[in-house]
Amino acid sequence: MDVRLLCAVALLLGLSAAQKEGSICIKANAQSCGECIQVSESCGWCSDESFLSVGEAKSARCDDLQALSERRCPPGKIENPRGSIQIDKDQPVTNRKKDSPEKLKPEQITQIQPQKLSLTLRSGTDHLQKNISCGGLSIDLYYLMDLSFSMKDDLENVKNLGTDLMKEMQGITSDFRIGFGSFVEKTVMPYISTTPARLLNPCTGNENCTSPFSYKNVLKLTNKGDEFNRLVSQQQISGNLDSPEGGFDAIMQVAVCEDQIGWRNVTRLLVFSTDAGFHFAGDGKLGGIVLPNDGKCPVFSGYPSIAHLVQKLSDHNIQTIFAVTNDFQPVYQELKNLIPKSAVGTLSSNSSNVIKLIIDAYNSLSSEVILENSRLPEGVSISYKSCSNISIGDEVSFQISVAAQKCPEDGKAEVIKIKPLGFNEEVEVVLNFICECECSALAEINSDKCDSGHGAFECGACKCKEGRIGRLCECSKDEVRTEDLDANCRKDNGTDICSNNGDCVCGTCECKKRENPAEAYSGTYCECDNFNCDRSNNKLCGGHGRCECRKCICDANYTGSACDCSLDKTSCLAKNGQICNGRGTCECGVCKCTDPKFQGPTCELCPTCPGVCPEHKDCVQCRAFETREKETCERDCSYFTMIKVKETKDLPQPTDQSFPLTHCKERDENDCWFYFTYSIRNSTKEVYVVEKLVPPGPDIIPIVLGVVAGIVLIGLALLLIWKLLMIIHDRREFAKFEKEKMNAKWDTGENPIYKSAVTTVVNPKYEGK
Repeated sequence: MDVRLLCAVALLLGLSAAQKEGSICIKANAQSCGECIQVSESCGWCSDESFLSVGEAKSARCDDLQALSERRCPPGKIENPRGSIQIDKDQPVTNRKKDSPEKLKPEQITQIQPQKLSLTLRSGTDHLQKNISCGGLSIDLYYLMDLSFSMKDDLENVKNLGTDLMKEMQGITSDFRIGFGSFVEKTVMPYISTTPARLLNPCTGNENCTSPFSYKNVLKLTNKGDEFNRLVSQQQISGNLDSPEGGFDAIMQVAVCEDQIGWRNVTRLLVFSTDAGFHFAGDGKLGGIVLPNDGKCPVFSGYPSIAHLVQKLSDHNIQTIFAVTNDFQPVYQELKNLIPKSAVGTLSSNSSNVIKLIIDAYNSLSSEVILENSRLPEGVSISYKSCSNISIGDEVSFQISVAAQKCPEDGKAEVIKIKPLGFNEEVEVVLNFICECECSALAEINSDKCDSGHGAFECGACKCKEGRIGRLCECSKDEVRTEDLDANCRKDNGTDICSNNGDCVCGTCECKKRENPAEAYSGTYCECDNFNCDRSNNKLCGGHGRCECRKCICDANYTGSACDCSLDKTSCLAKNGQICNGRGTCECGVCKCTDPKFQGPTCELCPTCPGVCPEHKDCVQCRAFETREKETCERDCSYFTMIKVKETKDLPQPTDQSFPLTHCKERDENDCWFYFTYSIRNSTKEVYVVEKLVPPGPDIIPIVLGVVAGIVLIGLALLLIWKLLMIIHDRREFAKFEKEKMNAKWDTGENPIYKSAVTTVVNPKYEGK
């Protein structure tokens, strides 16, 4: 199965957007477009000649992009160059199925796509994106085994490893090669016994062992599994004296001796199998070896250090699988943390699970992609969001973020290289830097617009020569502080220079900048500002206008010194559709009631008014039900228009009152009820009345009082009866008790078992005298 990793590379060019760009742009005090665009990704430069108002400094052209638009800089005049990406070499990844009859050489296989990119970076621009595909199609696996005496039973299970592992790896790739090497220990004291007999057979008893050795390449990488089995079956166990082995020596040999091992430019796996610890740099002194490991092939010097080993494994793109017994798991887990792209598996006591261990470890290594890069230029940073938990055959995305904080001094292009660990291919990235605006190419050198050639007219502003200052380069630095020039900066011949809100530069006021970038001074003498206007609801110009030279310029539908008066009458509209219920006028969106007796948002309430219903009762009754003569009604009750409706539910809501029931209910001389409403609509008084009288119903109050009184009386009667019955019962019981008491007969005899407590003794000598 082919391994394809689809990696999305996002090239983030710039500073954090969470910062206050507007404040950064203003505070940068940029004097040219090139300086401005290097401040932040949100900074732009307005190249319109007429953009600056009176009193504004040249650096005011550099501002946040949104602020420039709000300040009416034409869109075509806002300089905001962005970064770009170009693919220079894009050979597709080799997509070869494992059962394909075509056999490709390693140099014909492409694992990473694209191979070369050109990035144009600006300090702080928004991110660009490009996909990079990474694939692993061929695998070289070298099995490095500890052949000390304790690994005797393990060797038996490794003898058939070649063909069995070949079958398992066919599920991952069709191009798989395997090799075998072994190690014991350096052949010096005190690591092995150097007596002649022990050099021939280091094992005790009747065991027949081979002579000790440091490292032996048994089988160069091959695709013949049976050849692996044949050569491994011929291997014999050896022995040494101490517990740690010379495994680091052997790993260094496997890494640096590429020709002897036969490494190809493909995925390289090294399986390191042992049941013991390891010697590292410094231990060689015990055997008289004082020179450090030289990292060359072959290695004859001391043990390598961990850092040296990590470097060589990385340089040769070798991924290591440590197959160790359970006792040494903690040691090799710590070693794994120091070696990128390595894995640790638990080896059974006799290596019976070695194939499963290798497959699981390879899947673990394939589930994570770690990227590394070459040395970065000054001012450029790079970070990675690594892929993890990848299954073989998955398409995976990860991000690479490249940030350019500043332009290099020489402005030249730089080259960096990025590659995934474990791959021999790399992506070459050419970095170009945007240090100037496009309009800078159209600059007028020694322009007449800049005080007769004292500067270059560039991007709508003068870029002054050395020693010249001013918006138009009209002054030299030696002429800045003369009294004649300062006099031009005093309004009405006053004493304050630039109204104490600016500096006099070449006889022209350049207004100071506020801490808040939204606030600014302006005017010939910096006498204006945009933050000292009237406020409403603690908002400048009520939040409905803008402040210009300390006066509010209101938005549409607003007026007033603080733009706090709304011309919209929607808020004055009552629920019945009238403005202020016909009882007032709408001023600034608020009802002003013409009669002070009325209150409420739409003049709907009148707490002190007499009842509307009793006031109009007689006229409504007269006109609706003709209770008086027709002439009298027409004379006294013609002030309203009457409309009859059939039922009470047809009566309209007369006002915008908060409570729902506003219908009038009145009684006539016959105790019949009639219902009506009274309202004023567009200065017309209207009365809606139900055309039929409602007969009187029963008087509820007496009925309710009678029921309540009856319940109370019945309760009292029942209570008295219960009390009387209890008294009669008690008296009967008492009489019965008295009768039984009189009939009782008491026995007066003495108790035969009673004995008196007094004892009388007669003195025989006593004669009664």
